[in-house]
Amino acid sequence: MSEKILVIGAAGQIGTELVLKLRESKGAENVIAADLKKPNEEVLAGGKFVQLDILDEPAARTVISDNSITEVYLLAALLSATAEKNPMFAWKLNMDGLFNILNIAKEGIIKKVFWPSSIAVFGPSSPKKNTPQTTIMEPITVYGISKQAGERWCEYYFRQYGVDVRSIRYPGLISYKSLPGGGTTDYAVDIYYKALENASFTCFLDENMKLPMMYMEDAIRATIELMDAPIENIKIRSSYNISGMSFSPKEIAQSIQNHISGFKINYSIDYRNKIAETWPDSISDSSAREDWDWEARYGLKEMTKNMLKNLSQ
Repeated sequence: MSEKILVIGAAGQIGTELVLKLRESKGAENVIAADLKKPNEEVLAGGKFVQLDILDEPAARTVISDNSITEVYLLAALLSATAEKNPMFAWKLNMDGLFNILNIAKEGIIKKVFWPSSIAVFGPSSPKKNTPQTTIMEPITVYGISKQAGERWCEYYFRQYGVDVRSIRYPGLISYKSLPGGGTTDYAVDIYYKALENASFTCFLDENMKLPMMYMEDAIRATIELMDAPIENIKIRSSYNISGMSFSPKEIAQSIQNHISGFKINYSIDYRNKIAETWPDSISDSSAREDWDWEARYGLKEMTKNMLKNLSQ
């Protein structure tokens, strides 16, 4: 029997591309997009969409049961910069949404759950370079605290109830298909738009603030590869580190200048720099490589070429 997949948060940056890729590989009829707001036209036209508030547990249960859902990708969340402005709602959305799905899965209704974590689980006391899979985690942002708590609950539900929940700690994600969604690393998406629009960009991070990043194509592939991996290969039930590339605003600007010679970057540092200061500048993903053969395909040079080409079209 083929999987019946529900993607909750389908209008977001990851959800948009994940739905399209899953429909391509699993069949459009097997992938339902769900969100509180409507996704873009491509997602709407390509298959079924249901309006769903993940905080409404009975509504989520009805959608899952009416559509015989076997796998849920739970992407609905308030991201780092937005969460700092509304901490209580961020905690409620990020945690209660997860509990609603884990509790339905605990009953055996769903066979598999994907829930995204983030490099925001690390804090100022974590090793900055080549941050290991298991290390000190003392996050100081609302988003990071909720993701660290979520990791612990995912592992708990696996150990106590056998819920097959799988997770990735996403670095900053860069895509040409969807606009930034309120994350601290979103400058690295916006910079490409501004480069093509007016050949200049004002960055809210320090020019040398190096952060782990990943091209969206790699992130979507990692997500699907993790979910498709045999259950015996999944050794980590909190969340897997994955790594793509690390760069600073200065370095991404230089990579754009190789294609747009007149491009200029300015700096107006704000509160998001303080968030970024608490995160690693590079990540070790040896566990993901060993357990399910993960490997990134894009570096900064390839990504910049691809972003500018696709956005200019």
